[in-house]
Amino acid sequence: MYRKIYFIFILLLLGSCGASKKKTTTKSKTYKVSVAGDPEPTTPTPKKNTPRIVEETNSKADAIINTALTFSGVRYKYGGTTKKGMDCSGLLYVSFAEHDIAIPRVSYAMANEGKRVKIKDVVKGDLLFFKTSRKGKRINHVGMVVSTDNDEIKFIHASSSRGVTVSSLREGFWNYSFVKATRIL
Repeated sequence: MYRKIYFIFILLLLGSCGASKKKTTTKSKTYKVSVAGDPEPTTPTPKKNTPRIVEETNSKADAIINTALTFSGVRYKYGGTTKKGMDCSGLLYVSFAEHDIAIPRVSYAMANEGKRVKIKDVVKGDLLFFKTSRKGKRINHVGMVVSTDNDEIKFIHASSSRGVTVSSLREGFWNYSFVKATRIL
């Protein structure tokens, strides 16, 4: 009985983006993610007006992702928005602001922005929202998609246990906690 309670308590402490002001000193495993665009095709293909908009959106998403990746390894700090410490919504708030895109500062407010997207349709730059607390009734964590290779979605976020890192939506905890995806760009 006590073991179950202890296990639940540990999960709540480690999984919450904003519930803990815990400092971590462990080095986390960092991933290198390339967001370079695809090379130009050698034979011209007919294009409509919309692909140009998609290309501009992708380049904007790549730029925002690159900004977010500069914070890789930064420790978690509740309310943080600098290289001294960062929380999940602060990471995205700063990364988008660097490219003149205003988004709300907190994850549950960010979740109300943009257009909802099915998980099978997410692309780089889309936001993923999570509810990491069993008791909590609102979204309390956010990450941004950095790649969608072979049906594996990788996203950058600030975890209270590992700091700013890239994780996979296939990981059990994140898959279980996932609520929705939205597109702002």
